[in-house]
Amino acid sequence: MNHEDIARICHEANRALCIASGDLSQRHWDEAPQWQRESALAGVEFRDRNPHAPASATHDAWSEAKTRTGWVYGETKDEAAKTHPCLVPFDQLPPHQRAKDVLFGVICSALLPLAQPPADNAHVAPGAELFTA
Repeated sequence: MNHEDIARICHEANRALCIASGDLSQRHWDEAPQWQRESALAGVEFRDRNPHAPASATHDAWSEAKTRTGWVYGETKDEAAKTHPCLVPFDQLPPHQRAKDVLFGVICSALLPLAQPPADNAHVAPGAELFTA
């Protein structure tokens, strides 16, 4: 198991939570846009470097990475316009959105100890440096 495997699991858990709340917009990992897979991978790398970070810190790092790449708050998620309704402080997220950050952290906590250490020349997700603490 490696960071990409964990990112895939996190993505699919997130997709399942979205489906449970009526949001059918999330695509399967294999069909997800590259930026979305890289975002999940960067989130896993952040959790690996910050294993005790609360869900709010993971959300803050995600939000910062999004804004650095041109995303802004919008009432609907729009990939072309780069708008996202979750670009608000963690405590302002609806409960089902906070649950996604909590679940992401729990999955990482459970699986990162099983991950193979990255090789010196291992792939680092573009934008991973944006997830530094």
